[in-house]
Amino acid sequence: MVFPEYIFETSWEVCNMVGGIYTVLSTRANTLQQLFPDRIVFIGPDSLSINFNPLFEESTELFPGLKAYCQVVYQLNIRIGRWNIPGKPLAFLVDFMPLMDKKNEIYGKVWEQTGVNSMAAYGDYDESSMFGYASGMIVEGFYRFFELKSSQRVVAHFNEWMTSFGIFYLRAHVPEIATLFTTHATSIGRSIAGNHKPLYDYLNEYNGDQMAYELNMVSKHSTEKIAANLCDCFTTVSQITARECKQLLGKQPDIITPNGFEPDFVPDAASFDLKRQIAVQSLRRVAETLLGYSLPNDVLFIGTAGRYEYKNKGIDTFIESMKYLSDKKDLTKTVVAFIMVPANIRGVRADLISALNHPETPHVLSNRFTTHELHDYYNDFIMSAIHWFHFGNLHSQHVKIIFVPSYLNGSDGVFNFSYYDLLIGMDLTVFPSYYEPWGYTPLESVAFSVPTITTDLSGFGQWVSMDTQDISTGVGVIHRSDYNGFEVATNIAEMVKQFAGLSDDERNKIRHSACSVAEKARWKYFIKFYLEAYEFAIQHLDKRLIN
Repeated sequence: MVFPEYIFETSWEVCNMVGGIYTVLSTRANTLQQLFPDRIVFIGPDSLSINFNPLFEESTELFPGLKAYCQVVYQLNIRIGRWNIPGKPLAFLVDFMPLMDKKNEIYGKVWEQTGVNSMAAYGDYDESSMFGYASGMIVEGFYRFFELKSSQRVVAHFNEWMTSFGIFYLRAHVPEIATLFTTHATSIGRSIAGNHKPLYDYLNEYNGDQMAYELNMVSKHSTEKIAANLCDCFTTVSQITARECKQLLGKQPDIITPNGFEPDFVPDAASFDLKRQIAVQSLRRVAETLLGYSLPNDVLFIGTAGRYEYKNKGIDTFIESMKYLSDKKDLTKTVVAFIMVPANIRGVRADLISALNHPETPHVLSNRFTTHELHDYYNDFIMSAIHWFHFGNLHSQHVKIIFVPSYLNGSDGVFNFSYYDLLIGMDLTVFPSYYEPWGYTPLESVAFSVPTITTDLSGFGQWVSMDTQDISTGVGVIHRSDYNGFEVATNIAEMVKQFAGLSDDERNKIRHSACSVAEKARWKYFIKFYLEAYEFAIQHLDKRLIN
């Protein structure tokens, strides 16, 4: 294969833990660092320059002179160091704010060069575009400062529309650098799904440009579409999103790069059982305190998690499935369903904290549903659904539902554990996503030997099996379409009921099966797709330069 000499990868989530792309990059970095030691450089925004960033270790010894060069030539300040993750890869954090005063001039140049329409920009478009543009300038700065040659094979990889202006900059100023562009989810596809329009049954009828105008996504869609068609290699994370890209962006991805993981965050065998026991105790303690009564020893803890995308993440379907589960007369086991989705909170509940700190004192909490105070209970989708389906969290009811609306980062004030620290204590997870280009949450679940239920509309679900399958394999895959929500919810309820009726030995066997699925998704198996993408970009570059 043709390997690059240097790889620069840009993302808003480098040293900046925001969402799923952080997991993609941070878990893949160690494998790339081993393959290209200190020749893979991640570029992120210097968004935490005022405060200490625990994810970044600055160094004055790396690339002496480069920082001053970028200040003089580009009037941009960068910090050079290492990303504080396994592998400790090189990282540049760029302060893109000086470009904000020049954004209209930059938009004009990019319009003339590529046709990107920034006239309808709003929201985070300006900051994202200027960050991408600044990243392209820094890549050029490295290339010029060290006097690299086209024969040395430099690849610049940009993730999501937020960084695509880097591609436009490099194409205009350093065309001898090969560019990759990865869309993890198309902006217009996510918008169509989030606006309750049927994405999949009518996908072949949608025109991406027309829908962008209808949904006020013109500028974001424009930059994403042109980046996909202009770059040397266009990739996405799953076949289902590839179909979406072809229809809405007018470009079939050149390579599919599925998302893997590294087991660094999973406790080793020596500490796994203890970690699980601690998590179970924490889940039980908070649940019993919130509910006001003891739970049986064989209680089943299940959960769902992710961003608060009520429909796209299938949160609505999860709650509905729990209602159907509670209606089953033959359900004999108590089930506590946790919804771990960050929402708009005021803070911890003082009454809950008091009850947790004084377990010897009898207490009855008026709110048995949330671990934290919400700013607006009445207009919260999850709380509205809980009330709509008449959940009461009564002692006599087999199914209880608990909403954890705080980020689980170890300092939420109630659990004070990270999401991973609690995930290991779950017996089963459910992620019935409607729009899910890949699906890290079910993959994380099986990595912790927790069986999971997902749908065939997620990239991960399709990777596991193109056909529906039950939970005995470790991953239950349920068919989902635009219009079968009731069927999905009832199938989940039935699958959970079957799982609840199994013996401990049978459930342990399924846990081992789940772990086996996770093993197949490690980066050591998936990194080959990125190597193919680098080679594809370099070969396309060679043809482009000849022409």
